Amino acid sequence: MTGTGGGRPGVCPTLRYADAKAAIRQLTEGLGFTELSVYETADGTVLHAELAQAGGVVMIGSKGRGGPLDTVLEDAGPAGVYVVVDDVDAHHERAVAHGVEILMAPADQDYGAREYLARDTGGNVWSFGTYAPETGA
Repeated sequence: MTGTGGGRPGVCPTLRYADAKAAIRQLTEGLGFTELSVYETADGTVLHAELAQAGGVVMIGSKGRGGPLDTVLEDAGPAGVYVVVDDVDAHHERAVAHGVEILMAPADQDYGAREYLARDTGGNVWSFGTYAPETGA
């Protein structure tokens, strides 16, 4: 299997939030993601948003807006997403400063990585650390 090329990630987690606008604020301000795009309905419901960090992209949207993906994710539980960061402690400090719920403070792991855990407004658990899997590509 090969990547998509052209600087496009091959895997993008897709998450739904009761308040997607609040999630976008928390992910960008508190967890350092960059907003790539946000598409809204006339009433301000987030249909689709793309946020980037560490060469990856997460796609998010509002719960309850209909459509096949929203329907199948309706009863889905929170997800866990791992994001590679260079400076775990600085990233953690930013999250704390923005009131992000921290589940595990930065800690060195037996396998050589440094990581911390946080929970977002939708209950999803984010791991931020220095471990970077090799794709072999």
